[in-house]
Amino acid sequence: MNGLWRPRVLGAWRVPAYGPVILAGNHSHNVDGPMIIGTSPRPVHFLVKKEAFVGLMDPFLRGVGHVAVDRDTVDRAAITVALGVLERGGVLGIFPEGTRGEGDFSELRSGLAYFAVRSGAPVVPVAVLGSARPGRVISALPPLRSRIDVVYGDPFTAGDGGGRRTRTAMDAATVRIQERLAAHLDAAKRATQRA
Repeated sequence: MNGLWRPRVLGAWRVPAYGPVILAGNHSHNVDGPMIIGTSPRPVHFLVKKEAFVGLMDPFLRGVGHVAVDRDTVDRAAITVALGVLERGGVLGIFPEGTRGEGDFSELRSGLAYFAVRSGAPVVPVAVLGSARPGRVISALPPLRSRIDVVYGDPFTAGDGGGRRTRTAMDAATVRIQERLAAHLDAAKRATQRA
């Protein structure tokens, strides 16, 4: 990452040094995952769409501990592996929007709330800014040597403290998470002076 771009990392010290943690990042570009992985102070096991596990990428992604997930169904095998990462005190990386988009946390899937409430792991919001640039001829890559900011936020607990895992509790946790992630994204934009 440092050879191709100029990442500026803010707040990485906010990631707890031990114990289970969920990094929840915005996702507007292909390099967002590698940026978070490359700047996190701890190894990260990302949930990655199963379509990425092809050819030479399959053994590589599995070798670095990423978890293949089928986004079209409730992937129980991926859920079990991801919960195992957290049970062992590891770091799970999730793009809660489920796919690349505007990267503004406006539409979250319920998976992040499920993992956070079920495991009790704190969620650390991560904003990756500067990776997506409108009008690029090669949309897969930001301009080489451009600055990309990776801003880590304060950890928070997603549940209500009652430990409930009902649909209503999960919906409420998703709303709380969305509010916290959106607030962090706004604060990160101000801190980095990005619009």
